[in-house]
Amino acid sequence: VQLQASGGGLVQAGGCLRVSCAASGDIFRYAMGWFRQAPGKEREFVAMIGWNRRTDYAGSVKGRFTISRDNAKNTGYLQMNSLTPEDTAVYYCAVSRQLILSRSREAPAYDYWGQGTLVTVSS
Repeated sequence: VQLQASGGGLVQAGGCLRVSCAASGDIFRYAMGWFRQAPGKEREFVAMIGWNRRTDYAGSVKGRFTISRDNAKNTGYLQMNSLTPEDTAVYYCAVSRQLILSRSREAPAYDYWGQGTLVTVSS
């Protein structure tokens, strides 16, 4: 499975942005996660959606970000609202065929990764 993340860009604080993750094949049974990595920081979990559409969010984005998926298009989305400069990062999507829920926030639990898309939030 190859993943292509897109939709990043420059947005002002308080604005919104939607990033997408297109898969090269059928990901119906895969869980999808979004992670981000800010300059000088480690990669961190943002959100996850299971094949059954169960979702999980990092506390820092809960209530502002929404993860979703369109299995017919083999595409996942991360809608980001009320953005702050602290959300500036490269956003990566990843999928896992047999995600262990207890590890859903851990990067090594995912099998395939996209190349990342840069989101910059200006103050």
